[in-house]
Amino acid sequence: MDNRDSNGVATLTVTRSEPVRVQPAEHAGDEYYFLSNLDQNIAGIMKTVHLFAATSRSNEDVGQVLRDALAKVLVRFYPFAGSLAVGSEGKLIVKCNGHGVPFVEAAAAESGIEVLGDISIPDHEKLGMLVYVEPEAKNLLETPLLTVQVTRFKCGGFVLGLAMNHCMADGLSCVEFLHSWAETARYLPMSIVPFLDRTIQRAREPPKVEFSHPEYDELKDESNLTQLESEPTQYRSFTFDSKKLGQLKNMAMEDGSIKSCTSFMVLSALIWRSWARALNMDPRQKTKLLFAVDVRQRFGPPLPDGFFGNGIALGCCLCEAGELQNSPLSFAASLIQTTVRNMTDRYIRSAMDFFELNRSKPSLTATLIISTWTKLEFVSSDFGWGEAVQSGPAELPQKVALFLPQVKGIKSTRVVIGMPTSSMKAFQKMLEI
Repeated sequence: MDNRDSNGVATLTVTRSEPVRVQPAEHAGDEYYFLSNLDQNIAGIMKTVHLFAATSRSNEDVGQVLRDALAKVLVRFYPFAGSLAVGSEGKLIVKCNGHGVPFVEAAAAESGIEVLGDISIPDHEKLGMLVYVEPEAKNLLETPLLTVQVTRFKCGGFVLGLAMNHCMADGLSCVEFLHSWAETARYLPMSIVPFLDRTIQRAREPPKVEFSHPEYDELKDESNLTQLESEPTQYRSFTFDSKKLGQLKNMAMEDGSIKSCTSFMVLSALIWRSWARALNMDPRQKTKLLFAVDVRQRFGPPLPDGFFGNGIALGCCLCEAGELQNSPLSFAASLIQTTVRNMTDRYIRSAMDFFELNRSKPSLTATLIISTWTKLEFVSSDFGWGEAVQSGPAELPQKVALFLPQVKGIKSTRVVIGMPTSSMKAFQKMLEI
């Protein structure tokens, strides 16, 4: 039986071992590893947890199995064993100095994995126990590019917790790394061999900025949003099945301003508009929507299969809050549709060149970020104990909305978002259709 607090809520206690640094089983790679301008913008730690239910196979040796397989797979993914540094151009690079990947074995000896419940709604306090963060690291340059924690539960299940620097991998590359690691753990050849040369994403010489890039625009806070953001964050999950998504598409197309609309576009339009309304933004407030677009096939030529890195560019929509709040759904959906359509090879390279010249980071005032996991097969990695039963973020910043696929064969999308407590009730009301 799980430990419970005075309110009868199951509690979690995790005991960690000391971290062991895992090195590649063989020497690989050069002394320095190039990071592209698409990597520079999103350097920050992503924390994810992957839950594996109990099977007939004991979990006693899961730490050993995953650690041994990690050493082997790091031969192909050797930059993870390095550390972040600033190169001669003033940009981030990876120094392949044998720093290694901190690997922690842990145990929740008094709890079954069911104590975690539905992890799609982030519980930083509980899920944070399942991800190892190096306590001595004072800044991003001192933070490992990847840390691993394997936590065994009393029931026989286990959780794989990762803290990975986003500059190393986008969602698809992270999934492919997990798959390769899992295949290695089962003594299988890698089904996708990673392509590590990111110099194919170098800025042009000389840099050539051909388009405006509003994602970098500094917006004035006309709506006192900073005060709202200091409030406690309340998280909620909303499910949109195929029927609801169909209704939304019809709503977006009913005035004839757009002829077609994907589920991503219409759902993003609804979330952005509802978010701006719930925060009661001043009509004159400029507001941005940022979202990642997979541009692997949009480059000319396309990025190679197995490309390891960030094959995403930031799409950006910008308008006044009053126009967004008071317009039909087609307005925001049309902005998103146009942005996605314009993400051509020329536009992407212009964005990379803009960073080369300005070294800017996207401004996040009055900005909502949408992160989409609906097509990422995180749960399909099998290390020898079956596929994961749940995967999700260990934490979610307040300005991020996460789109997750619904599990168990139901075709739907779950939207997870954190809002200031005073705004969540209004936000919920606006999603009722």
